[in-house]
Formats: sequence, C-alpha cells, structure tokens
Amino acid sequence: MQESNASAFLRLVQIMDELREKCPWDKKQTIQTLRQLTIEETYELTDAITEGDWKGIKEELGDILLHIIFYAKIGTEQNQFTLDEVINGVCEKLIFRHPHIYGDVEVADEEDVKRNWEKLKIKEGKKSVLSGVPKSLPATIKAMRLQEKAKQVGFEWENKEQVWDKVEEEKAELFAAIASGNQSDMEDELGDVFFSLINFARFLQVDAENALERTNKKFIDRFTKMESVASHNGKALDEMTLDEMDAIWNTIKRS
Repeated sequence: MQESNASAFLRLVQIMDELREKCPWDKKQTIQTLRQLTIEETYELTDAITEGDWKGIKEELGDILLHIIFYAKIGTEQNQFTLDEVINGVCEKLIFRHPHIYGDVEVADEEDVKRNWEKLKIKEGKKSVLSGVPKSLPATIKAMRLQEKAKQVGFEWENKEQVWDKVEEEKAELFAAIASGNQSDMEDELGDVFFSLINFARFLQVDAENALERTNKKFIDRFTKMESVASHNGKALDEMTLDEMDAIWNTIKRS
C-alpha cells in the first residue's frame, strides 16, 4: 500500500513538473493567481462533505493535493522552499506536537491532547493561544475556533445550561439596543447573540457552520420547489400573497 501511495504521489509530482514546463496556463500561474482557486476548491470540498458525497470528496481532495504540489513547485522555482521541506516540516511538527505518541507524555483523553497541543504551540513562539486562528476565516468558523482555543486554557462554561443563560442575557441586551434605535449597538448585540449561539452549538457537539449550511440548502430546495409549484399553477411568486406562498411552503415542508 505504501509503495502504491508513493508511486501515485510521484506520478502527480512528475505531471506537475511537465505542466509547469509545457502548458501556457500552468506556466503563467503564481501563488497570487492560485489563491482564489484554492479557496474555491476548499469550499467545493466542504460542499461535498456536507452532502456526504464520497465521490465528490475524493475528487476535491485530488484537486487540493494538486494545488499543494503546485505551490511547492513555485516555491522551489523562487528558491523559497522545496516539496521535501514542506513534507518534512509537517512531519516534524506532528512528531513534536504528539509527545504522547513519540515521547513519554501521558494523556487521558482527546481534551488532554488539545491542551498539550496549545501549550506546545506557545513554546514554538506563538504569543497567544488565539494567534493560530486565520483572520480571513468565515465569521462562524472563526467563532468556533476562537472558543475551542480559549477552552484549552480553561476559559469555558461548565455546562450547556450556563451557555443558554448567556444566550438569553445577550438576547435581552439586543432587545434593549433595538429599543434605543442605535444601529451600531444593535449590530454589536446581534453579534453577541450569534457568538453565544455558536458556543451553545459547541456544547451540543454540533458544527454550527455545517448546521447553518444545511439550513441554507434546505431553504434553497424548498424555495425552488415552491417556485415550481407556483409556475405549474400558472402564477409567479411576485403575483401571490404571502399566505398563498406560505400554504405551498407548508405543503412542501410536510412532504
């Protein structure tokens, strides 16, 4: 199996070398031009994961692997780093951050592993346990990561009931801001409500980002079906009352 993996990997590396040398499009690419494409490929992978589409996951993983090799190829050309250095770098990092596997540290469970991970990252020079959270992450995922990292140093509620109390507290503050009519305060307080709800989702062991995306997909499915039913009845949605649309929506929801 290892020989097969190595052979397939080297085949891809060779193809990348050939494309970079011979293909006009591949020759033109830079790390800047690849950046947006990499983001798109990553989101396509997350879509496949949400759908449970294993065929799609396999395909998107291949695309992302190609991008990794592409960046390493450009890095080599620019005398910045080689593919070997990329691979060995992550190998060394994994060994260092898993002393319970490659050293004499003992852990009781996965939470111990996470706490040790954060401590080791501080030893590596990180100034804050939050510093590893990318600034450009989507807000929902960023909130989840910030909360997870804060948890590793003990900044965490004891149970989900306490978290829900915080949700209720933030909701009351939002309503107070709405009553004041101050737009900036409303935005701040609504953000606090979102942050608290994401925290509550964590305590339920629910992926808040994926939960919202599932709702997005469900809304798209039901709305397009509602459009189809209305069209079949010879109507456009903007010609219907809200009650008429709601009746169709509820029928679709029940089915």
